[in-house]
Amino acid sequence: MTATRLFHDNNVTFVRVPKDLRYLQVLFFNATDMILEIADIRIQPGQQAAFEKAIALGLSTVAAKAKGFRGAKVNRGIESPERFVLQIFWDTLEDHTVGFRESPLFTEWRAIVGPFFAAPPNVEHFELAYTSA
Repeated sequence: MTATRLFHDNNVTFVRVPKDLRYLQVLFFNATDMILEIADIRIQPGQQAAFEKAIALGLSTVAAKAKGFRGAKVNRGIESPERFVLQIFWDTLEDHTVGFRESPLFTEWRAIVGPFFAAPPNVEHFELAYTSA
């Protein structure tokens, strides 16, 4: 089985991946001009399933409305099951730090995911230095 391309929009290709190919990334980015936000999130023990539902809801219904939002990925820890790494792709640093963080959307976002936090997330921003072929 192979992935099926659904559509391409603003440097993002959306694909449908069969269940037996889940190890493939669902979103492929041409991220040369984008900013990558990495949030290292620690949640309260025993809340993993509820947090995964909440963060998916927050990303799809709130963060996705923000100017410059291009997509997101969430990874859960294997050795540390209460640890999650959130990756969000933004057009510019200001789209995140000003446009989103200083808007009512951020308040909505934190109302959805914030109750799960064991501590405030560690958030940093990155720009692409290298990508493999």
